[in-house]
Amino acid sequence: MKILLIEDEPDLAGSISGYLARDGYLVESVATLGEAYDKSGVYEYDCILVDIGLPDGNGLDLIARLKQEHQRAGIIIISAKDSIGDRIAGLDLGADDYLPKPFHLAELNARIRALQRRKSFGGERLIEYGDVLVNPTEQRVTVNGEDVKLTRSEYNLLLYFLANPHRVITKEGVAEHLSGDDADLLDRIDFIYSHIKNLRKKLVEAGAEDYIQSVYGVGYKWSR
Repeated sequence: MKILLIEDEPDLAGSISGYLARDGYLVESVATLGEAYDKSGVYEYDCILVDIGLPDGNGLDLIARLKQEHQRAGIIIISAKDSIGDRIAGLDLGADDYLPKPFHLAELNARIRALQRRKSFGGERLIEYGDVLVNPTEQRVTVNGEDVKLTRSEYNLLLYFLANPHRVITKEGVAEHLSGDDADLLDRIDFIYSHIKNLRKKLVEAGAEDYIQSVYGVGYKWSR
């Protein structure tokens, strides 16, 4: 899952980024509204964490712009401004959740997981496709009831496919999802092939159908 964190308090931003990264998320962090505009205009995110009080503007303006541009990312406001007016304004603009500071990082993580379930998987606590079952809370993957051990990149790739079934995903899209901004710095994106190959091999060897279809010259599609 790819997250954009917009937070101008360095210590808090570092704590959030480190905590979520240890739980397997790909987190990119910015401290200003201008940087947030630049990032959200170029890259796709699954979730955007927005602080309202930023040094160069109001995070609510970013939410309004994201919704005008029909961005698919889920939005959680994290703010010390715990007024009912700000909360209503943010939710009315299209934010999915509002978490006032201070908060426990475990609660933020739980809200991110809940948002992912609502946005990508219809609110289901378990994600099932054919003979593949994923429990995001435990980060557990099974095929016909048997555990499948995946690396962090393979697990994130599996969730990316499951969130976009029957949709053609470009090779560049896979690279960006796994590497974030660093994908722009890579001369080659051949590294994605090993992740695709290993994920496919582990699932098939566990007894799953081969759901990963190559789309010649473009990328991949998860489908029966």
